[in-house]
Amino acid sequence: MKHTMKLGLAAALAIAGATATASAQAPKTLDTVKQRGSLNCGVGTGLAGFGQPDDKGAWTGLDVDFCRAIAAAVFNDPQKVTFKPLSAKERFTALQSGEIDVLARNSTWTISRDSSLGLAFVATNYYDGQGFMVKKSLNVKSAKELKGASVCVQTGTTTELNLADFFRSNKLDYKPVVFEKNDEVVAAYDANRCDAFTTDASGLYAERLRMKNPDENIVLPEIISKEPLAPAVRQGDSQWFTIVRWVHFAMLNAEELGVTQKNVDEMLASANPDVKRMLGKEGEFGKGIGLENDWVVRIVKAVGNYGESYERNVGSGSRLKIDRGLNKQWSQGGLQYAPPIR
Repeated sequence: MKHTMKLGLAAALAIAGATATASAQAPKTLDTVKQRGSLNCGVGTGLAGFGQPDDKGAWTGLDVDFCRAIAAAVFNDPQKVTFKPLSAKERFTALQSGEIDVLARNSTWTISRDSSLGLAFVATNYYDGQGFMVKKSLNVKSAKELKGASVCVQTGTTTELNLADFFRSNKLDYKPVVFEKNDEVVAAYDANRCDAFTTDASGLYAERLRMKNPDENIVLPEIISKEPLAPAVRQGDSQWFTIVRWVHFAMLNAEELGVTQKNVDEMLASANPDVKRMLGKEGEFGKGIGLENDWVVRIVKAVGNYGESYERNVGSGSRLKIDRGLNKQWSQGGLQYAPPIR
C-alpha cells in the first residue's frame, strides 16, 4: 500500500521542516537506539506476509524480518525490537517526530516523499504494482472491462490517485467507494458494496485470505503502477541511513553467495574472498559503518537471507504463494541487486 498523506499532510510538512532544522543538533540514531536498548520500528496495522501480529502478539512478515535483522546487526538479538503499528495517516509523522527509528511499512518510494517530508528511503525491499481484485461471478477478465464499476479504495493514498489515472487514461467511467482505513475497504468489498477492490498486488493476495470465500475472488492481470516498497529513515543521519540500507544489501548478498540460516556457521570457514569479507573474516567492513564485523552473521542467523525471508513470508512457503517475479536476484531475471561488501 502506498499512501501520499493527503490526510495530515500539513502536519507532516510542518514536522519535516522542524526535523530538517534540528537534524544537525540531533543525537545519532545508532547511539539513541543503543542507549534505549531496543529498536523502535514502525510497521503496518496488520497485513499478511509483511507485518502482522498473531493472537499472542508475536509479529511476523517480510517487513518485520527486516526490523529484526537491524536489531540483530546492532544488538546481536533480533528480539530487541518494539513494533509500532501505524496507519497510513500516522506513519510518516511518527518517523519525522522520532517516535520510531525506521519505517518498514510497505510504503512506496516517490519523489515527493523524498523531497518534502524529511525522509530518506534506503532501498527497495519489495517491487510491487497496483492491481485489482474482483469476484469471479462478475465475469471480468481484465481491468479494462470495469467500465462503470464501483471500486473500493483507501483514501489519502497513491492507490486512490493511480485509480483515477487509470480510468481517465483509458476513458472509462467508474465510481470510487472510499474509506479511511484499510480494514473498512476490505470489509466493504467482501460485503459486495463495490464491484472491485484495488491496492498493491501483494496486498490483494494478502487480503484475499481474509475474505469469507477466498477462492471466489481473483486478481486481474493488469499492473497499473510502479510501487517500489522501501523502508525509510529520517534525513540528516548518514550513519544510520547507511546501516539500515546495508542490512538489506547484506541479506541480498548472503542469498547470492549461498549463505543461509542453516549453513552460516559452516560458511565461516569458506575460502571464497567475497564470503570472507561478508562474514567478517577479512577486513573491517562492519566497524566501518558502526557495527561489529560479524554483523552479517548476526543477521543471517536471526532471519536468514533475503530469499529465505521472502519465501517464508510471501513466497512458496507462505499462504500467499506470490511468485518472486521482479524480486528475484538480478542474476535470475529480477531487480534485486546489492553492491558488494569490499
